[in-house]
Amino acid sequence: MKLKILVIFLLLISFSGLNINAQSEADELYSDTLYLDQDSLSLAEPDTSLFIKQLGIFSTDDSPVVKMLDSLYKIRYFDNNIWITDSVNWNKYGYAPDYIPTFPDSVYAERIAKLNRETPIDLVYNKHVQAFIDLYAVRKRGLTSRVMGLSYVYFPMFEELLDRYDIPLEMKYLAVVESALNPVAGSHMGAKGLWQFMYGTGKVYNLKVTSLVDDRFDPYKSTVAACEHMRDLYNIYQDWFLVLAAYNSGAGNVNRAIRRARGVKDYWAIWPYLPRETRGYVPAFIAVTYVMNHPTEHNLYPFHPGMMMSGTDTVTVRDLVAFDQISEMLGVPIEDLRFFNPQFKKDIIPAGPENPYIIRIPSDFIGPFLNNENELYAYKTKKGVEKEKLAEEIKKVSDQSVHIVRSGENLGLIAKKYRVSVNQLKAWNNIKRNMIYPGQRLTVFSSGTPAPITGETPVKRSGTSTHHTVKRGETLGKIASKYQCTVTDLREWNNLSGTNIQIGQKLRVYPAENLTENREVPKNNGKFIYHTVKSGDTLWDIARQYDGVTVEQIKKLNNLNNKSRIMPGQKLKIATVS
Repeated sequence: MKLKILVIFLLLISFSGLNINAQSEADELYSDTLYLDQDSLSLAEPDTSLFIKQLGIFSTDDSPVVKMLDSLYKIRYFDNNIWITDSVNWNKYGYAPDYIPTFPDSVYAERIAKLNRETPIDLVYNKHVQAFIDLYAVRKRGLTSRVMGLSYVYFPMFEELLDRYDIPLEMKYLAVVESALNPVAGSHMGAKGLWQFMYGTGKVYNLKVTSLVDDRFDPYKSTVAACEHMRDLYNIYQDWFLVLAAYNSGAGNVNRAIRRARGVKDYWAIWPYLPRETRGYVPAFIAVTYVMNHPTEHNLYPFHPGMMMSGTDTVTVRDLVAFDQISEMLGVPIEDLRFFNPQFKKDIIPAGPENPYIIRIPSDFIGPFLNNENELYAYKTKKGVEKEKLAEEIKKVSDQSVHIVRSGENLGLIAKKYRVSVNQLKAWNNIKRNMIYPGQRLTVFSSGTPAPITGETPVKRSGTSTHHTVKRGETLGKIASKYQCTVTDLREWNNLSGTNIQIGQKLRVYPAENLTENREVPKNNGKFIYHTVKSGDTLWDIARQYDGVTVEQIKKLNNLNNKSRIMPGQKLKIATVS
């Protein structure tokens, strides 16, 4: 009887951190998820009906975590055979191959408490975490076996770089939550790769994106960028759960949640004020940490990914070459080239003497590559792929530009900007109607550059970032004026979703070269300085970027009144110039 009372007491303690109704919690965490047949080896299409009926959910849209797991259905690289990495422990618990173990809450709490003693990350157990343990260890266990197989490919590299940046090694599990270790994962919001970088954030961390190469898919470069991003976020919050939340939803959402929680910098305190997707993010991270450390207890074993990183090595490519040439001349399976080098979007490596690229290939082919490198660049495949044709393809691609649609833009505005027609834009991007959405990437041919605007002088920026500490009374507009950038630049550099900042907050900035403290507005000569409105700009923000310019002056020059609205892409007269 005393033992029973003690167990109940421990359970009450383990759940005391959150006072949330279990049913509403399940609705929040699992709404929009899919149910997977509970056969541990099954990779059949999921059946949503039972899961939805059990939780009283009527939406069948996937949550981001489940979407990433389900993306592993599309990877055909696995041989789908169980890979026993530790034969001594195989079935040491006497489990049948298709048996799915479950445990009481006290067991989960004890195991996670033990893990917590070995990491600076404050791992806890509660109903949120239990729901995601159920997802990974029961409902999606077949896909979890795939994740386990991929962990043998990527985790050694993750751990090496995390250690270099003095980041807890457990943060490697963040990539499982973000992408399910799918190297070519992409979200509906435009995030890409193992670490799910958005275009703007990737740009801040030197991840280049062109029509041929997307560094967000490069396993090594994106891992370096993820480490730098996590380090920067930790310098702001000094709390790894807040780092995880900010990584997922942006520092702006986390700062807003902290303010709504009366300034308490604790993930579970701000949990109700975070975006719904982010509320399940940390619980999913804890659940992944638990499952990946206790797989055999759940009768989980990895599916072999088909290849291992340890069986590969890197070579430097110094001239233009295609995967087809490497595959046909040297015998490297083209699937291997694509799997280990997903950053090359069109199977073309646009290298040159001044622009070499590093690629990864199976170790057996390193010698043949080095011994036949010059012949490889000149090799003509049976398909007719050769250097001259590749050069023509690259020239064609270089004549195109990529425009990212901003809020308030339409096809007519974009067409005018690039001096093309709406019909051309629709044809190039296979658009049948006139509907576009913010964040959409549009291919634009012709000159590939926007129409020049009189009076606009591009600002050259340092390639090295620095940090600005927010002082009392400062706003993004005032800081943007100081560094000769826009509010939108500051938001993109710091992954801010809004314009609210806090005293003492550190902001990453890229100063203008030859930065002067003030920008003078020249006197009138009948011409104008123009400003291109960006998403999030206000008249007040714009005026603060130009010394001596007021909101009333901008309104007068552009015939605006108090009810007038400005739109992204709009050109505003700022001042007359002599």
